[in-house]
Amino acid sequence: QNKITLNAESLVSGWAKLEQCHHHLDPVPDMQIVYGRDRIRNLAVVRSENIGKTWIHENTVQMEQVARNALICIAAETRALAADGDNRYSLTNGPYMRRFLDGYYPMQVSMRVLIDGPSLRFLDINPVAQNGFKVTHTASEVSYEALFEGALHTTIRFTTAPH
Repeated sequence: QNKITLNAESLVSGWAKLEQCHHHLDPVPDMQIVYGRDRIRNLAVVRSENIGKTWIHENTVQMEQVARNALICIAAETRALAADGDNRYSLTNGPYMRRFLDGYYPMQVSMRVLIDGPSLRFLDINPVAQNGFKVTHTASEVSYEALFEGALHTTIRFTTAPH
């Protein structure tokens, strides 16, 4: 479950506020969430349930003694917005994956992108809406729900050009 908030500063710096929760984690002795080293900062655990120990190490969230129905929520800043020129911007995320040894498990990802102030307008999204990938958008929000197996990369494109 992801929520990214874009504001006027995001258009200049590319950094956006990220809130992310992982629900129903598998019961395992050790687990980690890994973020791109150059794309995450101010990483913090804001909530955890049914996890013995959590800590931040560089660009990762480390967990020990993960029990059934574990939950972890983090807050951070993500550098995910890129200026493409011609008043266009791309918000890229992923890869989202639930990987174990040599395979992948099914995964559900939800994303809400809130547009807080800047004059961004939704252009399109890749992958396009399809079975297992539902997309909705309004003037102030773009959202998707994905159910997949493997690795998911997404790109949401915006423009600041007038209609």
